[in-house]
Amino acid sequence: IQLHVSAVKSDNLQRACGLVREASAKGAKVVALPECFNSPYGTKYFKECAEKIPGETTQKLSEVAKECSIYLIGGRSIPEEDGGKLYNTCAVFGPDGAMLAKHRKVHLFDINVPGKIQFKESETLSPGNSFSMFDTPYCKVGLGICYDMRFAEMAQIYGQKGCQLLIYPGAFNLTTGPAHWELLQRGRAVDNQVYVATVSPARDEKASYVAWGHSTVVNPWGEVIAKAGTEETVVYTDIDLKKLAEIRQQIPILSQKRCDLYGVEMKK
Repeated sequence: IQLHVSAVKSDNLQRACGLVREASAKGAKVVALPECFNSPYGTKYFKECAEKIPGETTQKLSEVAKECSIYLIGGRSIPEEDGGKLYNTCAVFGPDGAMLAKHRKVHLFDINVPGKIQFKESETLSPGNSFSMFDTPYCKVGLGICYDMRFAEMAQIYGQKGCQLLIYPGAFNLTTGPAHWELLQRGRAVDNQVYVATVSPARDEKASYVAWGHSTVVNPWGEVIAKAGTEETVVYTDIDLKKLAEIRQQIPILSQKRCDLYGVEMKK
């Protein structure tokens, strides 16, 4: 769901839940919301919009997941406050409304591209320290948030752990979006022979941070199979695990890795 995000948190939450219901009514079984879906993206918003988990926003997500009997990936549902620290957190709920996973963004977005964009999440946010996976009847899913997608090792670990779909709620900008948004998704998909889905906010040219949009789904062959524009919309696609298995059989890179020479491991 590529959602238009306003400065009013309650309006964003109501709008998001309405679009989740719409997607469910059209047959969606797994629904994902974008990074920063209930508040604008920016360091000045993180503290004022922060909530604990469980809290108001996650309770609403739990309720709509149960109502629609779906798996709901809550984007960066909220800046999470815990123990005096703030985290960029994505909560996932199952068809019974139970929380299945809580991913805290591992890699904080601290960049400086002279003359184009400077941003430092670490001014207000703390990093998460764990991988986040959850099981569905369809496949195992691995989670990252936005900047996490740039780190190939994280996606490789998810692949090693049996994930066949990686979901990255993210809000790339007008500098990094056209350069790397699709490129990174296709790279993660081909390298690990998995499906990759990204979920962006809709573009708002008046916002202090303008999101690139273009929520996308890429298959294990590296093909873009669904893609939004910049406006608010719901993108639908099917995940074909038979095709995934065929690709892995045709080009068996997972069994051909030279683990005697190199390796990537999960430490926590």
